[in-house]
Amino acid sequence: MIEAVIWDFGGVLTTSPFEAFARFETERGLPRDIIRRTNAANHFENAWAKFERAEVDLDTFDKLFAAESLALGAEVRGRDVVQLLSGDPRPEVVEALRRVKQHFKTGCITNNLPANAIGSSAGRALYVAETMALFDHVIESAKIGLRKPDPRIYRMMVDALGVDPNNCVYLDDLGVNLKPARDMGMRTIKVIDGPQAIAELEAATGLKLA
Repeated sequence: MIEAVIWDFGGVLTTSPFEAFARFETERGLPRDIIRRTNAANHFENAWAKFERAEVDLDTFDKLFAAESLALGAEVRGRDVVQLLSGDPRPEVVEALRRVKQHFKTGCITNNLPANAIGSSAGRALYVAETMALFDHVIESAKIGLRKPDPRIYRMMVDALGVDPNNCVYLDDLGVNLKPARDMGMRTIKVIDGPQAIAELEAATGLKLA
């Protein structure tokens, strides 16, 4: 029995920034995956983790990320990385969310950055606002000082929704963020692209979403 479907935002309801990372690395002649490797190293306490918990400002993040990436082989400024984060909308996944909302509770757990850290067009800001309005509850890392994959953030969501984690589906594009949800009993979906995510969500919920 499904009670709730819980979603990540970036990489699920928008395309993954990893594509932008790869283009940036190629254009600058940087080692492949240097940005992702820097993000993954010491992922609970690195520059990225501190920024998503709003423990450091943009200037500090810029310097910390540069030092951490240099230690792994090439300096990448944090400010440059921030500009690569805005993915493109996935309207077909948002439509699936609308249909899911008619049957189940919905929540969003997003690791995000402090307000105004990323410049945003009016169109993207509207897309984000309209999409966020579809959730019964939203948890943003930069607002609560806690980020995935800390198990406490998933517990906060199921408590807020009033549901049993064993009756939840959770979608995320990162395996490291899926594991705590799975350990709690949630059914998890690793999102690669829109059609794949929708197909797996249809199988999990029994709904027609495409």
